[in-house]
Order: sequence, then structure tokens, then C-alpha cells
Amino acid sequence: MTKPILDMCCGSKMFYFDKENRNVEYCDIREGTFTNLDRGNIRVTEVNPDTLADFRSLPFEDNSFYQVIFDPPHLKYAGENSWLKAKYGCLDRDNWEEDLKAGFSEAWRVLKPNGTLIFKWNDIDIPLAKLYPLFPEQPIFGQKRPKNKEGKYSHWLVFMKF
Repeated sequence: MTKPILDMCCGSKMFYFDKENRNVEYCDIREGTFTNLDRGNIRVTEVNPDTLADFRSLPFEDNSFYQVIFDPPHLKYAGENSWLKAKYGCLDRDNWEEDLKAGFSEAWRVLKPNGTLIFKWNDIDIPLAKLYPLFPEQPIFGQKRPKNKEGKYSHWLVFMKF
């Protein structure tokens, strides 16, 4: 039986209250324990998806999930062995638009009719406005967290597949 919720790139599952929720199919392109030095501190990141999968090409049938969560890497510039790269992943600097467009296409493909797509984005390297042409539809609503000290936002947008 297919789980009702898909997280396309779960990473360390950091925003989940229950990191082993039985209703969520956790996916990520990587798996393992990543240990990095960050400003003199050792940081450990655990990435343990249910399914190893690239968000640009998901191994699920069309119209499989009632809800899809798409929280892709948002960084273009992160050190090769940095904690930020281990925690969030990193976009291809030259192909990020094509990669994210493919991710939205896959999210829409596996989402059931009348299902919801929840998209999370931090505009530290790429402003949200540059992603608008990649969206499958206009979001129904969204939320911005207060700016951090660098003046950047984390955004949550909700789409519905009518």
C-alpha cells in the first residue's frame, strides 16, 4: 500500500515532529551519516530515507500521493565538505533552474487530483521570485518567516492540483 504523503527530499527530516511518521514516504538522493566541522564544532547529520531517489525522476506511479512535500536544496554555494552542504544539499550552479523545474514536474505528476503540494524555499542564494516561472500553477497561499540577520526569508507555499 502506498503511503499518502511523499517527502521528495527529506534530508535529515528537520521540520518533522515525528521523523518516522508511518504515513510519509521519505525520499532523498543520499543516505548516511555526515560528520563535518563547523566553526570549531563537530556536527553530525543523519540522512535516512525510506527510498533513495532523485527528486527529478521519482520511482512512483502517476497520481500516487495526496500530499507532496518539496523542500529541495536551496544553496548554490556551499563548501564541498561543509556542514551546510551535508545538512541541506547543494544545487548545481549551472543547471539549478532545469533541476527545480524537473522537481516541480515530478511533484505534480505523482500528486493525486485535488492533492496538495507544499513547497519550502530559503532565498539565501536564489530569490523566490526567480522560481515563479518554474511553478506548475500559482500557489494558493504562502507564508514568510521573519528575515534572518542577512535579510533572507524561508518561504512556505501551498499548491493544489485541481
